Amino acid sequence: MISNLLKTKKILLATLAIFVAFQGFQADAHARSLSPLQGLEMLRRSFSGMNDFTAEITQDKQISLMKKRMTASGTVRFRKPDSFYMELYSPYASRLVLKDTLMTVVYPNEGVRQKITLPPEQSLKRWFAYLARPVTSLPAGVDIRAETRGKYVILRILPRKKGIVKELKITFLEKNGISRLVIEEHNRDITVISFRNMKKNVGLAEKDFHIE
Repeated sequence: MISNLLKTKKILLATLAIFVAFQGFQADAHARSLSPLQGLEMLRRSFSGMNDFTAEITQDKQISLMKKRMTASGTVRFRKPDSFYMELYSPYASRLVLKDTLMTVVYPNEGVRQKITLPPEQSLKRWFAYLARPVTSLPAGVDIRAETRGKYVILRILPRKKGIVKELKITFLEKNGISRLVIEEHNRDITVISFRNMKKNVGLAEKDFHIE
């Protein structure tokens, strides 16, 4: 159980640079293709002017081998350029803090505490530096596809190097930010993260990113 939850969090944190503002998702209208650069630029604009945020989340994970679905609710906090906090409530309780590439995870029910250093390409500072300016080139190592469905933009990110993640699908509103993230792994596990009740620029401080 711990390894499955930790693997999900690693994937989530690898894409943290794109978690910003959130709103409910309703798929409607017909799809219209966009270029990868258009899609990334629309994503960048979706959180311009945001310094920090808090939000409530629901995480659904379908484990293919066990034919089991795990659902947990929780909260997230983020502050530019490199601070992230996520807490999931029981029965899958955990608390996680990421400072750039240093991640600390606590599982209170099991009495487990872990520290993990992420690779440089997953650095929060690196992702936000990339998205701080108008997008004129694509990031290395991934294929990107983009489309619109009504007022929503859907961005698909497919890593070229085979690892845990097969595809990330991000659904967002250009002005109000991301509403849903779908993570498909090569082992056919699927995780869906939904975001709601987002509050931007609330003045989060360093103390809001500590684990007791």
